[in-house]
Amino acid sequence: MGRIVQKYGGSSVATIEKIIRVAERIKRTAKEGHEMVVVVSAMGDTTDELLGMAKSISLNPDKRELDMLLTTGEQVSSALLAMALQETGEKAVSLTGWQAGIRTESVHGNARILQIDTKRIEEELAEGKIVVVTGFQGVTEAGEITALGRGGSDTTAVALAAALHADRCEIYTDVTGVFTSDPRWIKKARKLPAVSYDEMIEMAHLGAQVLHPRSVEFAKNFRVPLVVRSSMSDEEGTWIVEEEKMEKNLIVRGVAFEKNITRITVHGLPDVMENLSAIFTGLARENVDVDIIIQNVSGETENQVSFSVKDDQLNDALAVLEKLRGELGFKNVEWESGLAKVSIVGSGMVSNPGVAAKMFSTLAENGIFIKMISTSEIKISVVVDEEQMIRAAETLHQAFGLDRAEREVKTK
Repeated sequence: MGRIVQKYGGSSVATIEKIIRVAERIKRTAKEGHEMVVVVSAMGDTTDELLGMAKSISLNPDKRELDMLLTTGEQVSSALLAMALQETGEKAVSLTGWQAGIRTESVHGNARILQIDTKRIEEELAEGKIVVVTGFQGVTEAGEITALGRGGSDTTAVALAAALHADRCEIYTDVTGVFTSDPRWIKKARKLPAVSYDEMIEMAHLGAQVLHPRSVEFAKNFRVPLVVRSSMSDEEGTWIVEEEKMEKNLIVRGVAFEKNITRITVHGLPDVMENLSAIFTGLARENVDVDIIIQNVSGETENQVSFSVKDDQLNDALAVLEKLRGELGFKNVEWESGLAKVSIVGSGMVSNPGVAAKMFSTLAENGIFIKMISTSEIKISVVVDEEQMIRAAETLHQAFGLDRAEREVKTK
């Protein structure tokens, strides 16, 4: 008998019919003799609908109250799934994040899990129950309800799998696995049988929406066996594995992209290292997630620094800079929205020179202008106009042979 954690996303539990179908799948696994912990997201577009309600009252709703509101969505789906399981004859109980012992830091809207007290879950499992846990949420030491950020149910599932020493964690969604790119936009995207932890972390950070990046970080740190599968079929999914278990056929394993990117540029920043530190410390303090950073010397004593943020954090970033302007003495701030980030990812890039040159020449040949560049050992990201995002992704997907079978790419 094993112990399995399963997670079902919003599309998998979007209707009562789908919830009943999920209950039947869970029952089949439980009948194989496994102890089952199931994590669920809110039904369908519930979170967006709740957020819309909040925005109809306030354009900038209080983050604590927003967490109180948004976390109700998962409570609905978990209770309904527990009822559906009970109707199949299984013993089941639903638990909120705080009932499940998930303790988080005191950050509303995007909290991180600090620890999990598994006592209540272990007690319920010992009584032969299937435990259904609300994803996306936890509680602070002071008893405040917190949300883990969009996609946080993935993190809940993997963190529980680690804390409960589960044999594996299965992430069920509306796609059959991890693809070389988003198959909704890139028609020749192919499902990958396996992806390394590091590659998946990069792909998740860079716009691939199959897994939340924190969930993959948990899986890597605690060596949680992780698989992404479809809740609509029994097709084999994609395993997230350690690097040494990967086949090294592809230099680039995926192309990721995301829109709603804004480039912010601070002009006339006095050339003092402490000034850069002050800017990015201030942004971090307000939980503004800065991505690509470029610094240019525009004079003997002045610098120009540009960085990218998500569109929804633009106002927070500008507020921080406005507070710092008098202290740091920079001249002005400009920003450009309507941008997108396109990235190639692959562990094979480390030992294969010329990948960046091929990427840049491919984009240039297709008339795609690069506005910012960021690199690491296993990824290269560029910022382009949003209207060129899909064309950039398609040309890179083809240029690096991702539309062909791995065996075919290997022999080229």
